[in-house]
Amino acid sequence: MHPAISVILLTTLIGAGQGLFLALFTVQIYALVGLLTPTGSQAFFVQGGVVALLLLAGGLVASFFHLGRPERAWRSAAQWRTSWLSREVIVLPAFMATVAAYTLLHALGWMPVLVVLPRGLAVDLGIVVGVAGTLLAFALFVCTGMIYACVRFLAEWHSALTPLNYTLLGGANGFALACGLAALSAPPLVGFLSGLAIILTVLAAIGRGASLWRNSRLKPRSTIQSAIGVKHPVVVQRSQGFMGDSFNTREFFHGASAGRLRGVRQMFVLLAFIVPVLLLAAGRDSGSAPLLLGAFGVQYLGLLAERWFFFAQANHPQNLYYQAVS
Repeated sequence: MHPAISVILLTTLIGAGQGLFLALFTVQIYALVGLLTPTGSQAFFVQGGVVALLLLAGGLVASFFHLGRPERAWRSAAQWRTSWLSREVIVLPAFMATVAAYTLLHALGWMPVLVVLPRGLAVDLGIVVGVAGTLLAFALFVCTGMIYACVRFLAEWHSALTPLNYTLLGGANGFALACGLAALSAPPLVGFLSGLAIILTVLAAIGRGASLWRNSRLKPRSTIQSAIGVKHPVVVQRSQGFMGDSFNTREFFHGASAGRLRGVRQMFVLLAFIVPVLLLAAGRDSGSAPLLLGAFGVQYLGLLAERWFFFAQANHPQNLYYQAVS
């Protein structure tokens, strides 16, 4: 498939925003049960909430560049009963509104206690909004991943690993960003968040490695012979019958060589997994904001390459017929 820059930016930006929000709420839950005593966490929550909103808004803006008629974008939510894309279009604004409410509550310091649990745990309004945001964040990960996993004829995408990897990659990147923000406004949280960021990055590497291994063993169901209805054992296409390219050759094939695909794969493995873990480990020991923010930046660049490869690796069946121009 031809990787669209707008979709690459959409999926990576909102994934980082989702992961960052989950990091914020994880800190709040651990503090609620007494496992953390986050000093200066109020600024951390507000700062993190604003950054998460900016990432989500950036992804939303990027999505409009993929639309042929942006003024009709509202219609994309009409098929929510059957379309994962429509569900994503509904869940994303709902999640953004929840993140905005969560950030505003922390900025105003307005946290009325709603209920006190048996062990004396006070559940305030921020916790309730955070739970809603967490459910929406995971729902958004599922919706985004299932847009591609539900496409049966693209075997590289049609797997439970697709939504799982969207969740793990976005979570890892968001937690890495939370580490950098914590180093600036709440240093006591660096050790906790960097440990979780490393764990998520390792899990993401395992999940993505599993999908790479799976896809390398796929065997196409169709051949060029079945595509054109000719049973001869040796069929080689010299031309698709046109003097130039067409919609089919532009939109369903990336045009990159096998060598370039290998290079991008090696690059995203290095930038998305190996280098971030090293930077996070170094930043965990030193508490250095530049190292931790650098881990996020390097990992995000790696995820851009990973998402390009994700789209480019999917081999549309029509490419059996539209292979070359004159």
